Amino acid sequence: MAEVQPFPALRYDLGQVGDLSDVIAPPYDVIDATFQDQLYKQHPCNVVRIDLNRAEPDDASDQDRYTRAEKYFRQWQQDRVLIREHESALYVYHQEFDWEGKHYVRKGFLGRLQLEEFGKGKVFPHEQTMSGPKMDRLLLTRACKANLSPVFGLYPDADNEAQHPLEQAILKLTPVVATDHLGVVHRLWTVTDQKVIHEVQALMRDKPVFIADGHHRYETSLNYRRELQERGELTAESPANGVLMMFVSMEDPGLAILPTHRLVSGLPDLTMDQLVDVLKSNFSIETVNSAEEAWELMAADGAQDLFGIGTPQDGKWILARVTDASPMAQRAADQTEAWRGLGVSLLNKLILEHLICGRYPDAKPTFKYPHLMEEVVAGVSQKNCQLACLVNPAQINHVREIASKLEKMPPKSTFFYPKLLTGLVFHTLT
Repeated sequence: MAEVQPFPALRYDLGQVGDLSDVIAPPYDVIDATFQDQLYKQHPCNVVRIDLNRAEPDDASDQDRYTRAEKYFRQWQQDRVLIREHESALYVYHQEFDWEGKHYVRKGFLGRLQLEEFGKGKVFPHEQTMSGPKMDRLLLTRACKANLSPVFGLYPDADNEAQHPLEQAILKLTPVVATDHLGVVHRLWTVTDQKVIHEVQALMRDKPVFIADGHHRYETSLNYRRELQERGELTAESPANGVLMMFVSMEDPGLAILPTHRLVSGLPDLTMDQLVDVLKSNFSIETVNSAEEAWELMAADGAQDLFGIGTPQDGKWILARVTDASPMAQRAADQTEAWRGLGVSLLNKLILEHLICGRYPDAKPTFKYPHLMEEVVAGVSQKNCQLACLVNPAQINHVREIASKLEKMPPKSTFFYPKLLTGLVFHTLT
C-alpha cells in the first residue's frame, strides 16, 4: 500500500534570507552552467549551492563539490538559516502558471512516502534511468543525508478526495510564496492538524503512485536505504525508509502534460516531395500551410497517430496520420500494444527507423526537443535540422496503463510543467 507520512521539514527562515524567491531553484537536471552561476549570484544561501554545487578551479577531485555542499547545508542549519519545524506536517503546494494562453493552478501536497521496491508494491516508474545521475545524487545524499528535492508522484483520484481536506484546512492559513525564473508562482501551506492528516493518509492508503518526474531521486533513495541496511544502520523508524514526494491527483484540473516536439538532424536534406514518397505507404497525407496550422489541427484532434511534419529544405508542412502500423509489431516486438501506440513510439520506430532509415540507411538521427512552437519555427527557419516533427503529448491514461505493467515509456514521452521547486522543504534522513 502507499503509506504517506507527515514529517517535520527543514525550511528556510525568511527572517534570515528575505524573499523566498531568491533562495529557491528548479531541479538540478534543468540547470545549465550559466543559470547555475546566476543562482550563485542571486543569493549567498541559494539552494543551488547544496543541490548542484559547482566545480571550483582548485578542486582536488570531483568529490569536493559534495563536501562543499554538505558544509553549506550544515552551516546553514547551525546559523539557523534553515530551521526545523516543531511538528510533523503535510505541506499543501500550489503552482500557478500560464501556458500558451491557458491559465493553470496545479494543486498537490508534499509528504514522505514509505519507500517500495519497484514491482513489489504500489509505486510505479514510467521512465528509464541512467547510472551517472543516480551516482551523482547518491554521493550528494551520502554527504547531506537529506532529500533536497521532491519526487513528483501521481495517483488516481476521480473526485480529488485526498486533496479536499487539505484545501479546507488551508482556507484561513497564509502561504509562503515564491516566484521562479519562468514566472510560475509557488505557494506553500503547512498543515499540522492530525485529524486532517489521518484523513488524507486513509484516503491515500490503497492508491497506486506513478512517478511523473524524479525517477533518479527515487531510485537513489532506494539505493541509500539499501546501503544503510547493509551496514546495519537502518531501523524501522529511520526517516531513510521514506522519500520526499509531491502528490498530485491524476484528475487535478491543473495537471498539464505538455508536448515535446522533435527537431531531427543526421538525415539527408529531404524535400517534402521526397518525404511524402517515403511516408505514403503507411500514412495518409494532408498539406497544411504552416507549423502553427498543423499544431492547431493536431491539438484539436489529440490522437497519438497524427503528426505534423515540416521539411526545412523547402519550408513545407504536412499532417500525416498512420494508416498501417503493422511494422511496429516487429520493430517493438517486446513492447505492449499501448506502448506501440504512443506518438513518440510511432515516430521513433515507424517513421524514422522503419521508413526513413529504411530508405536512407546511412541516416543517423539525432534530436533536439523543443516544447514551444516558436522554438520549432525557429529551428525550421534556420535550417539547423532536416526534419521537424510535431507530436501530441502522451496523456495521463497512457502513463497509468503503461507504468502499471512495469513498462518504461520512450524517452521524452511526457513533459509535466512546471517543475517542482527545490528549496521549499527538505526531508532529513537522520
